[in-house]
Amino acid sequence: MKTMKLGSTNLETPVLSVGCMRLDGVDRKQGETLIHGALDMGLNFFDHADLYGYWQHHVGICEELFADYLPMNADQREKIILQTKCGVKIGPNGKGGMMNISYDFSRDYIIKCVDDSLRRLNTDYIDVLLLHIPDALVEPEEVAAAFDILENSGKVRYFGVSNHTPLQIELLRQTVRQPVVANQQRLSLGFSPIISSGEYVCLPDERALSYDMESLNYCRLHKITMQCWSPFQGTKGMILDEKSYPKLNQALAEMAEKYHTSKTALCIAWLLRHPAKLQPVTGTMNIEHLKECVSGIDVTLEHDDWYKLWMAAGNNTRA
Repeated sequence: MKTMKLGSTNLETPVLSVGCMRLDGVDRKQGETLIHGALDMGLNFFDHADLYGYWQHHVGICEELFADYLPMNADQREKIILQTKCGVKIGPNGKGGMMNISYDFSRDYIIKCVDDSLRRLNTDYIDVLLLHIPDALVEPEEVAAAFDILENSGKVRYFGVSNHTPLQIELLRQTVRQPVVANQQRLSLGFSPIISSGEYVCLPDERALSYDMESLNYCRLHKITMQCWSPFQGTKGMILDEKSYPKLNQALAEMAEKYHTSKTALCIAWLLRHPAKLQPVTGTMNIEHLKECVSGIDVTLEHDDWYKLWMAAGNNTRA
């Protein structure tokens, strides 16, 4: 399995992370097959969040299922890398069944979230902790205090963020002592504004605005790994074999023939071809689909072919 260093650390991880958000949507056999099959392929980096599973069941269920499907003895624990996220607070439903959601980066809530995740995952430590969705009321001193307590206690080894802009990260970095090792954002062949923002500067319309404030280049400059969630989704839903993306699927079919691979593999290869050393986070619970994702690691797109796929997805720097 091809590996990479996570951010500025010496933590060696696979170039793909296995997302566990949908673990509560499959039966035990399929869940166990996915987890153990991933390990057999060398994919030992599993991405979680305390939030995952609340839509259909309850907060934390995906972490609970993971620990149930993969008994966490000391020997097994040392072979895997666990990443989870915190900071989203789910309260009881309000009138009309409206979900009560808020965001909380206070010291006490971050620590509570970690303790809850440790219990659910049946482990003494988390390798990587990400702040899930920005808290508009964040006080960086609170985050710094939580991170220090978690690091000093050995409960968390590395820290990062998810869905954060450069300035939101900079605000944290003014106080937080630990390096930010990762920023997990949505990025795929069908949804690439964090790439497009740097390419549309010459256009006389709204696309010239850098809505993401150059997150990708910021992460490259500061040695922060950009993790890509939803690598197969575009602005109109799933990319592959969908009528909403006729030009892209035609280009993928032609390219799949040229590189003797699949459309799925090409979507992963397209992300991995970027010099930012992106780390896609898979979301599939289908072991055969995961194998296709892994096959994309060995495909190196030619420079012009990368752009052909990007253009076919609806990007055009001159129109």
